[in-house]
Amino acid sequence: MDRTEPRLEHGLADGVATVVISNPAKRNAMTADMWQELPPLLDRLAADPSVAALVLTGAGDTFCAGADISSLREPSRDPQGLAVAAEEALAAFPLPTLAAVRGTCVGGGSQLAAACDLRFAAEGALFGVTPAKLGIVYPASSTRRLVALTGPSTAKHLLFSGELIGAERALRTGLVDEVLPDDQLDERVGAYVRTLVSRSRMTQAAAKEFAAGREDRDEHWAGQARGSGDTAEGVAAFLERRTPRFTWRAGAPTEG
Repeated sequence: MDRTEPRLEHGLADGVATVVISNPAKRNAMTADMWQELPPLLDRLAADPSVAALVLTGAGDTFCAGADISSLREPSRDPQGLAVAAEEALAAFPLPTLAAVRGTCVGGGSQLAAACDLRFAAEGALFGVTPAKLGIVYPASSTRRLVALTGPSTAKHLLFSGELIGAERALRTGLVDEVLPDDQLDERVGAYVRTLVSRSRMTQAAAKEFAAGREDRDEHWAGQARGSGDTAEGVAAFLERRTPRFTWRAGAPTEG
């Protein structure tokens, strides 16, 4: 494979799936094919029982410079529809997701980062939501997600102006969860996702649903807790001062 061709790379190690946005000739801009490729890739990773968490990042020193503008000249491909479908697939991923951001994270890159559960950024990262520079109507679902993260005032500032903001301001406004020196970002992300892998997937899955606004699943998750054994294992491990061995997996039958 030509390593300079636009593509989504992915790998799996120790329960963590990593998806890398790679389009080096255009600062990791997302092509129509890349947008289209992301939802089925996420489906495959979600169906893999060895996957416990997902990290989304960009190749090299850039996260993603947005959508490949040349794709906007192909209305038959509906580039905005493809971007929204990819964003929604990422937001719906059933396991914890984390965007590790270096460099530029604008436009479609910000859409993808916002769709992750958490965002860790290197100092010097730049964030922007830039449809006003192109005369594009930002999708309603993407706007609501941005408002939920930053509040309406910051969301309007970003959308109205298209100006870029630095990592520290992104941290203050809620767009980013942690800012690290560049040489510490990978170490922190690695340590954090290892912590996620060690925790109860049942707890994480329920928390992700509830945080997204689900209000009709209390009984479901109560039944999962009764039948999974994770609660008993967690309590026993705490009392015995050992690391718990949680076994709940999405889709697996539970007793009770």
